[in-house]
Amino acid sequence: MLVACAVILGSIGVYTTAQAANLTFISDTLTDSSPSAQSGHDISFTIATGSALVNTEDISITFPSGFTTVASTTVGDITVTVDGGADTATNFSAVGQVVSFDGIDATQGQVVRIVIAADAITNPASPQSYEIVVQLANADSDTGRPRVAIVQNVTVSAVVETTFVFTVNSTASSTAINGETTTGSTTATTIPFGVLQADTEYTLGQQLTVQTNAANGFVVTVEQDGNLESSTGADIDGFLNGEYTNTPTAWAAPSDSLLQENTWGHWGLTTNDSDLGGTFGTPNTGEFANGGSGDRWVAASTTPREIFSHDGPSDGTSQNTGLASVAYKVEITPLQEAGDDYTTTLMYIATPTF
Repeated sequence: MLVACAVILGSIGVYTTAQAANLTFISDTLTDSSPSAQSGHDISFTIATGSALVNTEDISITFPSGFTTVASTTVGDITVTVDGGADTATNFSAVGQVVSFDGIDATQGQVVRIVIAADAITNPASPQSYEIVVQLANADSDTGRPRVAIVQNVTVSAVVETTFVFTVNSTASSTAINGETTTGSTTATTIPFGVLQADTEYTLGQQLTVQTNAANGFVVTVEQDGNLESSTGADIDGFLNGEYTNTPTAWAAPSDSLLQENTWGHWGLTTNDSDLGGTFGTPNTGEFANGGSGDRWVAASTTPREIFSHDGPSDGTSQNTGLASVAYKVEITPLQEAGDDYTTTLMYIATPTF
């Protein structure tokens, strides 16, 4: 007898508010939004029309009181790209709450991305919204003020008041999701596959909603902390046959090769956001849609996988814009090792860009 269950943890991505007129499309995504956690920062902004940055002009990032270990940041913690091309930070300084450097060339309309390594800076202990100041020492003294939300860990649903609300909801048995029909029900915190019979497909789902006034939309990703694993060490691998397929592919049963344990069972996911990876606002153009037929799957992975997005404000109710459902499917062969405690943990991360 096999029992498989996925327990869901929720994590809030950051939300930002671009308050300065000069730097646009500015956002800061944390690698960990928990209080007192060590976290990286992924800061992105666009150089405004009529403005520019030359390599002798500083970029300064000021963190508010409460963020610690800022002064311990080194140049090795910083990665900078301009329109996706690598650039090199020079004359690096980290003093007090300010990190600064120069060496970057960017012209109007170009996107500057500054990644501060994970675990480099420690979050404040108090859960609330914090403003970070990004300033360029160029002719216009361009400034942007993204915000990050430090929040307590929550299960499944994530809410940041007034500007961004992300929720995860249960689905009932016989719910249609991207060409599939669920074979059981879920809760907001669990995906209980139950007892698995060999050569039988089991599909369960969850509904995602996003309500936000972010002018440039949002992205929702999901990741697992490992395979569905039993206390015996046996696991159910990622689709397809443990290859962790990331290109949406038609579902296929595990190949059941006696000498390859990763072919004894696998599980994967799909989404009914039908314009994901396609043309926003045009249904059935997305990578999972298959022209409207669905049945396209990828593996659940420890690498975040985009499952829901939009390029503007969303109402939390309109399909593909504020509403999408994700389905998880598992199938085993008679060779899958017995275990009554196959478990993994999933984490959703939602990130708006203002």
